Amino acid sequence: MELKRVVVTGLGALTPVGNTVPEYWNGLINGVSGAAPITRFDAGKFKTQFACEVKGYEAENYFDRKEARKMDLFTQFAMVVADEAVKDARLLEDNLDPDRIGVIWGSGIGGLRTFQEECVNFANGDGTPRFNPFFIPKMIADISAGQISIKYGFRGPNFVTVSACASATNALIDSFNYIRLGFADVIVSGGSEAAVTEAGIGGFNALKALSERNDSPETASRPFDADRDGFVLGEGAGALVLEEYEHAKARGAKIYAEIIGGGMSADAYHITAPHPEGLGALNVMRNVLRDANIRPEEVDYINVHGTSTPLGDISETKAIQTVFGEHAYDLNISSTKSMTGHLLGAAGAIEAIASILAIRNKVVPPTINHFTDDERFDPRLNFTFNKAQEREVNIALSNTFGFGGHNTSVLFRQLND
Repeated sequence: MELKRVVVTGLGALTPVGNTVPEYWNGLINGVSGAAPITRFDAGKFKTQFACEVKGYEAENYFDRKEARKMDLFTQFAMVVADEAVKDARLLEDNLDPDRIGVIWGSGIGGLRTFQEECVNFANGDGTPRFNPFFIPKMIADISAGQISIKYGFRGPNFVTVSACASATNALIDSFNYIRLGFADVIVSGGSEAAVTEAGIGGFNALKALSERNDSPETASRPFDADRDGFVLGEGAGALVLEEYEHAKARGAKIYAEIIGGGMSADAYHITAPHPEGLGALNVMRNVLRDANIRPEEVDYINVHGTSTPLGDISETKAIQTVFGEHAYDLNISSTKSMTGHLLGAAGAIEAIASILAIRNKVVPPTINHFTDDERFDPRLNFTFNKAQEREVNIALSNTFGFGGHNTSVLFRQLND
């Protein structure tokens, strides 16, 4: 069968460097760090006392009090960005068939704060099982997609993907496939996460995954720097409206870019460490190029996973050089996690948005916080250190990898017709 073409017609973002898409993009191209001391709880006794929190978020600005109490913060974030994307795409203005509009979302953890609070309340009680009646529907990861569909009456495919830090990109790939196979005309996709909690920080500290640069939070996320010491935990959400091309064109929708391929693979190596030779990353990038039927030398920009961990940055770079060969030196490579921190299951959504806006605005956002070269990286590679670079970006690749060895990649292209 002939596969349908899929385009992006709406965007929404709530991030540590901006609470709307324009604010987010402005933060990125200006190299703004979202890292600061944690305000959500007293982190004084933790090894890591900072994170990339969403700034100035107040639930009452978006929900009435009764409604907000029924949603964990990760679902609130999802609802906020979905609303921005739905309005951006004019989905409620054009009399579309709700049976042909779906919601496929991603979250690696879901309602961690809710789970933590309910367990603490029970442990501090007298043993009587008193739980919030909304405990389960607030906690489960799939509720974000359910809440979005209920609000707008979208009755198409509806579920949440869970693949750790690859979750949102998995959701985008599933949405892409459902549309190009003809199962939906439009899908609201993306991801949300709200894991800046005692359990989140404590758990990642126990794994020795987080930076402990408490004396300089704003410079702690430093991908590809010789002195990187772990990632910075972030929170927030991103939403993309994916739509069948002819359907979008017929209603005169604004088109940001075309999504032309999705790739997936597994490291099959370790529960938290990447394959040392980047085998899974290598395979996923080859898979996405094959799916899109394009040559490596056609790619202009890679928004890398680039978490600022000692091993992860090396394995991904090895994979890029293997897949792209000499063309690797003509690419722009950057890690926007240097600014946003690592949004876990939502990372793929906001990084897809960054990739699309790089195409649209002909600017590659930087990898900030580079101070010391690491001799293990080829100096001929362009990591877009410290300052955004203007260039024509026709095709952009976005990588996201997750604990468990999950690897995902998506390709976006400037719409040329």
